[in-house]
Amino acid sequence: MDFDIQNLIRPHLKNLTPYASARSEFTGSARVWLDANENAYGTPGSDTAQSYHRYPDPYQKKLKVRIGELKGLSTDQIFLGNGSDEAIDLLIRIFCQPGIDNVVTLPPTFGMYEVAASVNDVAVHSAPLLPDYQLDRDAVASAIDSHTKIIFFCSPNNPTGNLLNPDEIRFFLDSFQGIVVVDEAYIDFSDQPSFIAELKSHPNLVVLHTFSKAWGMASLRLGAAFASTEIINLLNRVKLPYNISTLNQEVALNILLNKDQYQVSINQIIQQREWLANSLNSLEVVHKVHHSDANFLLVKFEDAPDLYQFLVKLGVIVRNRSTVRLCEGGLRITVGTESENQALVKAIHQFENQHLKKSRIA
Repeated sequence: MDFDIQNLIRPHLKNLTPYASARSEFTGSARVWLDANENAYGTPGSDTAQSYHRYPDPYQKKLKVRIGELKGLSTDQIFLGNGSDEAIDLLIRIFCQPGIDNVVTLPPTFGMYEVAASVNDVAVHSAPLLPDYQLDRDAVASAIDSHTKIIFFCSPNNPTGNLLNPDEIRFFLDSFQGIVVVDEAYIDFSDQPSFIAELKSHPNLVVLHTFSKAWGMASLRLGAAFASTEIINLLNRVKLPYNISTLNQEVALNILLNKDQYQVSINQIIQQREWLANSLNSLEVVHKVHHSDANFLLVKFEDAPDLYQFLVKLGVIVRNRSTVRLCEGGLRITVGTESENQALVKAIHQFENQHLKKSRIA
């Protein structure tokens, strides 16, 4: 495919001069720092080792080196943001003209694509998934017009949990003259290779990962976009100067050194996912446990809204997706620890007994 990214960038951004922060102008070491108007006396109440009075590295160089080692990428192919949400928002701002361009989403899917587009006054064209939660090639093709700049594929998909057919995604990577985003927030829990391996052959590809799920960093808000150096340069040009704090960079770097423990937790979650699916399938109020390649299950229940409220009263919180198209009657259940999963099943069993008792009386 003859792809030219210059045809996609919003014209006024092509020659944008990014804000030059003090830490982007000078990146070496020094004895005296007097360039950034920082508080030279440090952070009140903190000792020297714990002080946070210096601005963070705006490009997270050390952290990107470690992530590059884990993902098999060079640092100039990595953008780090405040969760993957930041990358989603920036991609729309870079490539979509407000009030003119549009993006394509495949509902039911991650809601931030539509929210970010709406905030930026960018239209959303929907190409709903098929009943088996696979993409409908004809529907996606029909949703694309001359003003479509981005297609968002979420795989494994949220809230359905399944992987999308990679060959169908490749079809649009090869044929669509815009940006193809493959959001792999849950890829660690699947047995499918990441689309990162396809970056070399597809200059229009952006792969999104998050460290909130498998790496257990949800409160740190760290997400990544992997793409060509051209796209990464654009993201760096328009991002806020210091978008990830020093504290978050340091903590994340230390966590990413624990690959063995990360793998242990992945294995535990997958084992518990299987146990939970089998246990739920044995309950009469469960109509279907959908296959999952993620760390959650989409489960169709009899009287899902009532069950949701019943669980809330017991302090067991799941996600009610019963009003979402193609997820009717569905609750999205995160795979917890062994004891949490057992508590959930016990609570649903209680609801089932009450429900069946009421049915017999009626």
